Amino acid sequence: MVYWILGIIVVLIGLNFLYQHWKRNIWFFRDPPRTSLGDSSVIVSPCDGMLMYVKKIENGQVECEKLGTKIKVEEISKSDDKPQKGLLFGIYMSPFDVHFNYAPISGKITKVVHTQAKLNLPMVDLWEYIQFCWLRRAVNLLGAKYQLVNERNTIFIEGPIKMAMIEIADKVVNKIDCFVSENDYINQGQKVSFIKRGSQVDLVLWGDDYDVLVHPGLHVTGAETVLARVGHQAGHGVGA
Repeated sequence: MVYWILGIIVVLIGLNFLYQHWKRNIWFFRDPPRTSLGDSSVIVSPCDGMLMYVKKIENGQVECEKLGTKIKVEEISKSDDKPQKGLLFGIYMSPFDVHFNYAPISGKITKVVHTQAKLNLPMVDLWEYIQFCWLRRAVNLLGAKYQLVNERNTIFIEGPIKMAMIEIADKVVNKIDCFVSENDYINQGQKVSFIKRGSQVDLVLWGDDYDVLVHPGLHVTGAETVLARVGHQAGHGVGA
């Protein structure tokens, strides 16, 4: 009987080892083919994940409902380069999502700003995790402390419009791997970086001439889901 118990324990340990190896070395590095529209009039999602918020930027700031205050865009991007008016999209990438990041538009990389953190804070608590991973509900994470503290990499792109991709690392993330450099020219849908495990990408758009085509709570696909359309036909409003 004792040998049976020991055998079961050994098998369970072995299976757990294989699962952890698969999860860390295969699951998080999966790289499915993506086909972007190649359309200069649209902005595609920079990553897979759930869209948590879409906010207007006014006077270089975005209003945070939870704190009853306004957050400066440079506090999020860690750069003085900011729009006076624009849009802010927040997409949370859970451990179930593909963790490559993609170029939302074609254009030139004008600047890359990496900000290291002494300590990365967890992005969500257990209830928030259950809500968006299992119940498929959006959670407004705007204004959480991690958004201003954690390691991040901000990629500025200029093409049909100007934008910034802000990649924010979670507590368990080891590193943000950036594949592009300043002055590189990239194509819409091109892989630009990789972040392990849970993480977030905030997307800042300069200007206010956009037709937003998504809403919080929607699960988006990197390089394929269209977030917004550029042009004078915009005017259907911004999701809250």
